[in-house]
Amino acid sequence: MPVYAQDSAAGGKKAAEVCAACHGPDGNSSQGIYPSLAGQTARYIYLQLKDFNEGRRCDTLMAPVAKTLTKDDMLNVAAYFTAQELRPLDFQADPNKVSKGSAKAAETLCTMCHGGGFKGQNEIPRVAGQQHDYIVKQLTDFRERRRTNDAGNMASVAKTLSDEDIENLAQYLTTLQ
Repeated sequence: MPVYAQDSAAGGKKAAEVCAACHGPDGNSSQGIYPSLAGQTARYIYLQLKDFNEGRRCDTLMAPVAKTLTKDDMLNVAAYFTAQELRPLDFQADPNKVSKGSAKAAETLCTMCHGGGFKGQNEIPRVAGQQHDYIVKQLTDFRERRRTNDAGNMASVAKTLSDEDIENLAQYLTTLQ
């Protein structure tokens, strides 16, 4: 059954039980280290939960939570969060860093995978409007090979990024909607 046909109401109930403390009740995280899940692609959410559940993606907080979820729970939670609206962040970006981040995103062809507007597609995540600190951590983890649950595309791009590039990209992506 396609992810979008899952039970969003059941997903909302499960999300309230296990996800809301970090990701917000509607998937809009108020804590920069946790990603916002509202408006994220359902396939990406499901695959990340599955990777946490099966040990392909590691995080001391997320992995134990994901291990409690059944496949139906994961599909339902994904359906719930993808149907939620991503709200704009209250983030004070540095215009110079945003400009440099935009240029770096164009140079590294980020939209080839993340899509126009960085809204994601299928198993590629939406990064537009994502939490700044979360973006910095994920890009750094890909660069340092601490995160490897992709086909290698992100690691090959991230290994070319300096700390300054990562900060600029995070500033840019966080300002997008």
